[in-house]
Amino acid sequence: MKRFPLRPLAAALAAALVSTVGLTACSQTQAPQPQATVAEPASKAVVYQMFTRLFGNTETANVPWGTLEQNGVGKFNDITDQALEGIKELGVSHVWYTGVLHHAVVGDYSQYGISNDDPDVIKGLAGSPYAVKDYYSVNPDLAENPAERMAEFKALVERSHRHGLKAIIDIVPNHIARDYQSLGKPDGVEDFGANDDTSVEYARDNNFYYVVGQPFQVPQWLDGYQPLGGESHPLADGEFAENPAKWTGNGARAAQPHFHDWYETVKVNYGVRPDGSHDFPALPAEYAELDVTEHYLFWQGKDVPDSWEKFRDIVLFWTEFGIDGFRYDMAEMVPVAFWSYLNSHIKQVNPDAFLLAEVYQPDLYRDYLHLGKMDYLYDKVDLYDTLKAIIQGRESTDAIVPIQAAKADIEHHMLHFLENHDEQRIASPDFAGKAENALPAMVLSATLSTSPTMLYFGQDVGEPGDDDAGFGKATRTTIFDYWGVPAHQRWMNDGAFDGGALTNEEQVLRDYYVRLMQFVADSPALMGQYAEIHSANRDTAGYSDRHYSFLRWNDQQQLLVVANFDQAKESKMVLRVPAEQIARWQLADGEYALNDALSGESLSLTVRDGEGRVALTLAPLQSRILVRQ
Repeated sequence: MKRFPLRPLAAALAAALVSTVGLTACSQTQAPQPQATVAEPASKAVVYQMFTRLFGNTETANVPWGTLEQNGVGKFNDITDQALEGIKELGVSHVWYTGVLHHAVVGDYSQYGISNDDPDVIKGLAGSPYAVKDYYSVNPDLAENPAERMAEFKALVERSHRHGLKAIIDIVPNHIARDYQSLGKPDGVEDFGANDDTSVEYARDNNFYYVVGQPFQVPQWLDGYQPLGGESHPLADGEFAENPAKWTGNGARAAQPHFHDWYETVKVNYGVRPDGSHDFPALPAEYAELDVTEHYLFWQGKDVPDSWEKFRDIVLFWTEFGIDGFRYDMAEMVPVAFWSYLNSHIKQVNPDAFLLAEVYQPDLYRDYLHLGKMDYLYDKVDLYDTLKAIIQGRESTDAIVPIQAAKADIEHHMLHFLENHDEQRIASPDFAGKAENALPAMVLSATLSTSPTMLYFGQDVGEPGDDDAGFGKATRTTIFDYWGVPAHQRWMNDGAFDGGALTNEEQVLRDYYVRLMQFVADSPALMGQYAEIHSANRDTAGYSDRHYSFLRWNDQQQLLVVANFDQAKESKMVLRVPAEQIARWQLADGEYALNDALSGESLSLTVRDGEGRVALTLAPLQSRILVRQ
């Protein structure tokens, strides 16, 4: 999510939450290995993150702080068979439909029984998708007929399945909208906070924390900010009725949160006392070595906080609906033991559910995987940040070697990406300046590991995110405003989804992504072993710390991957494949044909005296994926 940096108090709370499971983080050298309960996939998963509100929007006005009527909004029905085939062309296996759940919005849907939301606790005109108002319904903005919004989303999920695509949605367990009110909840389900004792700051089965005796106050606005950009609205009066005030979503405890706090949300209580101690059953450390079924059995008959049960019911509702997995927002701000409870319940219903978590502290990765039973975590703080620095010339490719080595035991579980809704667009001036400048990093990100690869909508056509949309600012495509995404709209081509309006440069980029990602999705070697040969080639003539090379292989296929990050300089070299790797490939002395999966060119591997040599040329920013024939 990362809307704003955590303030010191919130950061301390986040640390307390993840440290109160009665366990210490597993070290990299002594990490216990979990038992597998389902077979590893035969090919790499490829996730396509779609910001659903923006994806199908064809309006191009792009008025800053523009209304839905001015700037338009994408609908579930805009995601047609043609759109899904265009996504599938990128080798995609899973679509993450971002921003689907009913969150606080400015629009008036009172005719459908939906209460109006207060702009003083809404970010942007369209609202933050991470301020969920109803966990049992979907955003009415996304439906042609808001009364049929669940049926329209159900049709999209079924349409996705017909195209061989799995559907993922967000779950945001750390916080919810200040004015949570579920219309869609099943019989017998109580809203969050409905039964809270508001006379105390904390009680185990309260869903929220309270600032006893003090009403909520809207933040002091900074830098000339006004809700809705200053547009008149009957509820935009600098007040929001909440008494007593609740803790804010990022853990801020003041009745009046700071402008940079997540003031549109309230913190959910998982049985973590205000002093950081825990009020729920401890998960024994040895469960890091046990499978998800053992975790499920552990929780049977245990007395757990009410919020745990509420979120269990929510995810099982969506699993029954047909959702194939979840992306968990700010998972590190919720106790690890809760994830063991939640994920083991999901896996009992759907063993193949795809469970992806946003965790930014590398020393917690193994806890959230082995104890929390996550399938995948963002590889943001290490690989993404390093690749970005390499692209910008601030870091050497030498830094990739220790990153991969340190995660050898969990490499399959670290999802790779170069864009998502929180990060700057590659083509923005503050990142790479041009989408092409990141192509070597994209090749590495997609081929280094057996882990899934994620693409963000518009990434494949070089969307730069270069305008201020209102609350959302340039370099990141807005998640708060109604907006059109120009390069993506040219690929949409008014609903044809055939790229017919792309510029030549955008079409070339799209073709490259299609070629790369189809290979990634189909390559058996990318689910096999890895060995870097970068270190062995650092003294090779023509090879430098602007290059990176490695091998991938299994018993069906052998690959040599080499990338040139230099934006201006051609490189000629004779790449060395060390004897120990030639022995692993069981190659006798001789000549072996290689085919470049990206360019189609033919090269050769020469083995002499047990060592390999490949003579090759790399243009600026060129990568090669050499497949042994």
